[in-house]
Amino acid sequence: MRIIAGKYKGQVIHAPKSIPARPTTDRSKESLFNILQNKIDLDGLQVLDLFSGTGNMAYEFASRGAALVHAVDQNATAVRFIGETFKKLGIEQSKAIKANALAFHKRASQSYDLIFADPPYALPGLPDFIDHVLSSAILDTGGIFILEHAIQVKTTESMRIDYRVYGQSAFSIYEKTATFGQKPEQ
Repeated sequence: MRIIAGKYKGQVIHAPKSIPARPTTDRSKESLFNILQNKIDLDGLQVLDLFSGTGNMAYEFASRGAALVHAVDQNATAVRFIGETFKKLGIEQSKAIKANALAFHKRASQSYDLIFADPPYALPGLPDFIDHVLSSAILDTGGIFILEHAIQVKTTESMRIDYRVYGQSAFSIYEKTATFGQKPEQ
């Protein structure tokens, strides 16, 4: 895999084959960042990469100007590799965190401007996970949540601002509003 743009453009990263991950393809990654650059300024954002795997997306966000990048995965080899790669590239204000990504939002000590999640495609309860992220304090109001998923998976449409398909993968992009998850006044 390689970093396709920004400060670390062209850096090739060789992840261990023992990391059970399906890295986002360069084509999909480039398309996603083209969409994002037309919606938000990536410079200075605080980014959380859930189900980080090889760290592919975390490196790309850091390369494109994110001020802080946290990469969460439950695989110890993946977390060690991501931490070593952050250090090797000189990506400061980054951290690789070993944790269950599904439960991380319940214990996170800070909030983020942007959250990217690429869970296993067969993950049960995906719509509930989306709702939990959008209604929790882990994502700032006005923040962006991007979910990469299989095209066959039905995702929550509430708060979705964009949906793109690339081969067998899709990106559902959400924006958290101040009223998400609140019950209407009576």
